Amino acid sequence: MSSFEELRKTRIEKIKLLEKAGMEPYPAISKNDYSISEAVSDFEVLTKKKNISLVGRIMAIRGQGGLVFININDGTGVFQGLLKKDEMDEKVFDLFQNTIDIGDFIEINGKLFITKRGEKTLQVLNWKILTKSLRPLPEKWHGIQDEEERLRKRYLDIMFNPDVKEMIIKRAKFFGSVRSFLEKNNFMEVQTPILENTAGGAEAKPFITHYNAYDTDVYLRISPELWLKRLMVAGFPKVFEIGKVFRNEGVDAEHLQDYMHFEFYWAYADYNIGMKFVEEMYKYIAQETFGTLKFKIKEYEIDLGKKWEKYDYVEIIKEKTGIDIFKTNIKEVENKLQSLKVEYDKVGFNLNRAIDSLWKYCRKQIAGPGFLVNVPTMMEPLAKRMYANKDLVERFQPIIAGSELGKGFSELNDPIDQMERFTEQAKLREEGDEEAQMMDGEFVEALEYGMPPTFGFGVSERLFWFLMDKSGRDCQIFPFMRIKG
Repeated sequence: MSSFEELRKTRIEKIKLLEKAGMEPYPAISKNDYSISEAVSDFEVLTKKKNISLVGRIMAIRGQGGLVFININDGTGVFQGLLKKDEMDEKVFDLFQNTIDIGDFIEINGKLFITKRGEKTLQVLNWKILTKSLRPLPEKWHGIQDEEERLRKRYLDIMFNPDVKEMIIKRAKFFGSVRSFLEKNNFMEVQTPILENTAGGAEAKPFITHYNAYDTDVYLRISPELWLKRLMVAGFPKVFEIGKVFRNEGVDAEHLQDYMHFEFYWAYADYNIGMKFVEEMYKYIAQETFGTLKFKIKEYEIDLGKKWEKYDYVEIIKEKTGIDIFKTNIKEVENKLQSLKVEYDKVGFNLNRAIDSLWKYCRKQIAGPGFLVNVPTMMEPLAKRMYANKDLVERFQPIIAGSELGKGFSELNDPIDQMERFTEQAKLREEGDEEAQMMDGEFVEALEYGMPPTFGFGVSERLFWFLMDKSGRDCQIFPFMRIKG
């Protein structure tokens, strides 16, 4: 029998001792007068009470004989308890000694005092088991070292790694600040479908699942965009959604296949108005979440408070690679990619994908903050063309630390133009481009009823990952893991 199996067997035997003593090892009810954070902050007032009850997980047990010190943690803080054999029921003390381990949840009842060393402490007069743990916790001083095991047992990683716990708190603040900023600006939060007959609103390969009730295959959404624009047709002036999207593509430090995403749509606004609004929103999010506008991201020093530049898509590529994207062909671009040693996906490869790979090479050289503008129409099937130059669209993307962190544009509301662009995308799909957008005739039908001039913007939790300067998996609470074995 392994040492773990022996430990587990011993703890199961302790459950039997608890039951024999008349104590339920997994009770439903506990008495929790104050959180530990309240016990610490209101300590002087609470010392005047005859006794109080605290609850939490035992994180440390030290002492021997008739004196035992414990530390408990209830998620709001850590508090010390003291059991003295000669000042409590001897049977209750002995039961504690014989049955309780680090990792167990308990309720302790007694009076507050300060030790000679100045530590706030609860002298335990009585206790009650709340949950008997069967597995020993990892040793506090090193926790879980293996990366895969750390993410697989994330609950232990959170318990012993304060940086991970702080990340989760900041993650909550991040999405809370998104919501509060948009609500302060009179946007209404909505929820739209996750299962779709047509996966649209972005260029990505979707997940496919089966709808048993209707005996039909459906897609997990890659974006809520086309649903939210239907609400613009319906007459709502400002809407937003925070929710999951799914993209069946590669996984790396900057890309995951399911993640949180938020989008908002603003009737009677355009991308120039939107650009100013997004800059203000990013600064608000950063300040509310991190308390600063200055960040170290990869090799870049980023200050969101400085002037945001504008980067011309066509001119940047020409400047850094010598390629004029309006006067090139797929062979020339592919040769350039190879000479620059840029890796690219050859499946479904076409001129659009080739130019996009060229741009990704260029963007890594731009620190930001700023906005990418003047994107060719052929690269964006859902944005409105510029009135003065039909080859370009009214689209921008925030550039921070060499990457695009969001996308916004004046929405295409011309149903004829939209149908033509969907048709072009359909041709690309037929040629093998699985990321090209699907034909969505029902959306075009909605546009034919009329959608007002609208600005739309979307960004994923990738913005949070970048501001944290960590990988996507590290910044998700429970990232997807392969089945073990």
